[in-house]
Amino acid sequence: ALATLPDLEIISGHFLTNETYMPLAGSLPGAQPKYAKVIKTEEKGSDVNLATHLLWDGFRKRYEAAVLVTNDSDLLEPVKIVRRELGVVVGIVNPHRKASRVLAREASFVKPIRTAALKASQFPTTITDAHGTITKPSSW
Repeated sequence: ALATLPDLEIISGHFLTNETYMPLAGSLPGAQPKYAKVIKTEEKGSDVNLATHLLWDGFRKRYEAAVLVTNDSDLLEPVKIVRRELGVVVGIVNPHRKASRVLAREASFVKPIRTAALKASQFPTTITDAHGTITKPSSW
């Protein structure tokens, strides 16, 4: 659906899923921990990609202000560099109840995503582009 918007570039990360053994919670101190085989899914690359483009586009003066939809403190250093070295406004729109304190200290501003604003920004249930029709799953 986002790809139907003009002048929007989508830069994705990817997900890795693998089986691994992890210790069970609640092991007694000093006791041999018990392990369980679990399926672990990790998102990889999105924060690095976002940081890279924030910096690269900032140094090339491709924006006057940046707004990140995140609560990921891994983005602290690029936010600091863009604000302090480039003098560019960097705002954080927070998708969680509590904002990262370290990001909040460095950002020009932090705003929560209000429920009404989120509802108002949704795509219609069905959209059509040159490739066909896209329908939002009913569970959404």
